[in-house]
Amino acid sequence: MAEEQKKIQFTVEGMNRLKDELEERKTVIKAQVSKQLEEARAQGDLSENSEYDEAKDAQAKNEARIMEIEEILKNAEVIDTSELSKTKISLGSKVTLRDEETKEEIQYELVNAKDADIFSNRISQDSPVGKAIMGKKKGQVVEITTVAGSFKYKITKIGD
Repeated sequence: MAEEQKKIQFTVEGMNRLKDELEERKTVIKAQVSKQLEEARAQGDLSENSEYDEAKDAQAKNEARIMEIEEILKNAEVIDTSELSKTKISLGSKVTLRDEETKEEIQYELVNAKDADIFSNRISQDSPVGKAIMGKKKGQVVEITTVAGSFKYKITKIGD
C-alpha cells in the first residue's frame, strides 16, 4: 500500500514564485540551453567539445529541476494567510523579533523549507529560529541556539 504524500504548504506568494520558476525553466531557460547545444554542435567533433558537454549538463539540470518543481506542485496546497492568527505564530506568519542584547529588530516570514530564502527573510519552520518561534505569542522571549551561539529574541509583532 503506497504511503500518501504529505501536503507541502505554501503562501500564495511562495506558490507563485514556484510556478514562475517552472514557467521560466520550461520556456526561457530551455530555449537558451537549446541554443547553446545548437552552437556547440556546429563546432564539429562532439567527443572533445567542452561547450557541448556543458550545455548537455545544463539541459539535464534544468530538466531535473522542472521535474522536481512539478512533483512539489502535485503535493502543494496554499495556506489562507487571511486566517492566520495575529496572536500565535504559525506557517505563513510574518514575525518581528527583537534581539534582547543588541535591541535590533528583524522581520521574518515563516515558510516551508522549499520556499525558505534567508536573503529575503523567509525562514523555514524547520530552522532553529523557526522551531523556536512556532506556536509562540507576541511578547514571549525565546532562546535560540545556533552554530553561532545562543541568542534571546523577544517576539514584538505578529502579522504585517
